[in-house]
Amino acid sequence: MNASEPIPLFNASTMAWLALMFGTGRGQFFIGLPGNPVSSLVCTRVFVRALLRAMLGQPPEALTNGHGRLGADVGENGPRTHFMRAIAQPPVGSDACELDTVAPVRSQDSSLLTPLALADVLIVRSPGDAAQAAGTVVDILRLDF
Repeated sequence: MNASEPIPLFNASTMAWLALMFGTGRGQFFIGLPGNPVSSLVCTRVFVRALLRAMLGQPPEALTNGHGRLGADVGENGPRTHFMRAIAQPPVGSDACELDTVAPVRSQDSSLLTPLALADVLIVRSPGDAAQAAGTVVDILRLDF
């Protein structure tokens, strides 16, 4: 891989709102993550994993890797992609084909670590996404590391 070549990271549009850096210096690659622990984890899962896959010659992954059914109402989303921390709960009963219920953690404040530690999925909300009622099927990104 030539350091001057662009690295295809996603099969999705770029989200340029994050405080994330990638570059080269003295023949080495470097990645700068945000100082906020929640933002750092999300950036690692979304961007650093994609970068490492590209550097290893693996094909890009989709931004999301599953679907879930909302366990609670969520309000309208703002002007950027939002990765809401949530807890996946398997369906009750024997219907293995049913989707997990994904319940957003109580506080989405990015300075709080306990909600991050509880979460095992991110609900991926598009910019300007309308409010969604409990039971709506949503895109998710499993925190599989």
